[in-house]
Amino acid sequence: MAAKIPATVVTGFLGAGKTTLIRHMLANADGKRIALIINEFGDLGIDGDILKGCGDATCRDEDVMELSNGCICCTVADEFIPTMQKLLAREDKPDHIVIETSGPALPQPLVRAFNWPEISTQVTVDGVVTVVDGKAVDEGQFAHNVAAVDAQRKLDENLDHETPLSELFEDQIACADMIVVNKADLLGEDQAEALVRKLKGEARPGVHVLRSSMGALPVDVLLGQGIGAESDLAARHEVHHHHHDDDHDDHDHHDDHPHEHGHDEFESFVVIRPEIEDPKAFAEQVAKVIRDHDILRLKGFVAVRDKPMRLTLQAVGPRVDSYFDQPFGTAPRLSQLVVIGEAGLDRAAIEAALKA
Repeated sequence: MAAKIPATVVTGFLGAGKTTLIRHMLANADGKRIALIINEFGDLGIDGDILKGCGDATCRDEDVMELSNGCICCTVADEFIPTMQKLLAREDKPDHIVIETSGPALPQPLVRAFNWPEISTQVTVDGVVTVVDGKAVDEGQFAHNVAAVDAQRKLDENLDHETPLSELFEDQIACADMIVVNKADLLGEDQAEALVRKLKGEARPGVHVLRSSMGALPVDVLLGQGIGAESDLAARHEVHHHHHDDDHDDHDHHDDHPHEHGHDEFESFVVIRPEIEDPKAFAEQVAKVIRDHDILRLKGFVAVRDKPMRLTLQAVGPRVDSYFDQPFGTAPRLSQLVVIGEAGLDRAAIEAALKA
């Protein structure tokens, strides 16, 4: 059976920076075919136009699909499922699907929809990324323009939930696998640190809270989380059973600035080590190193004594997955692991712990 296509859900209030984050992702997709489903309404589909204009082979017009009949979590059956079916019926299927929700959308009903029989065998939720406006949240506002959020709500005739912003925000945090504090450059270092700590305390255990400026995050940090969120709904329950609420997208007016500067906040390096004895014990060792050093991703392959096949290892946060994928053949029997994290990792300590 073919592997399921991973889908990433990007959620957050109007103005948080979702579109900016997605544009940066598309510009740096490195050949990965990404299809976009944009939940736009009330704003003349402006996001769709912005993204369609990205003029890149990874972002062809036919790879951008727009849901324009209102809040995605209120129109799951009528619009989202048929759109997904249309996308999955193509011969040239995408490598990854990114779904940008409107601000008022609750992420939970959307994640739940991935269990619908029409699509459940073909696609899985790779992860839910919640984008927050760091400056607004620091000031207790949730969104930088609350009036715009409310206006967006009023424009959506299909909205069947009137959720206070504070409750909607809590639901977006409760459902997140990764929280991106955008516009972190507008906060002082102490403020930004305090906000990251606060959001970590409110999120589920193991959820990474990352800072970004202009949505500039490495693609291999955002995509490939492999969470399978649709089978993990109990852990990301709605804090409030709403009807719904909120606002929408994020026409960040910094869109014209160069995006390259975001990547120096992250680093990656390779650790080479000899064969291991026990895969289970090594997976536990890796999980401990990840927790101790707050590593975002760790991936690579390992040589196991007396096994001709190499063991592929992938870890997102403290969850470590491994499987035997192919024989080493004539290649040297070494273990090679790529470590990815925020800048400032203690490389020597990590290397020592992985080689132990």
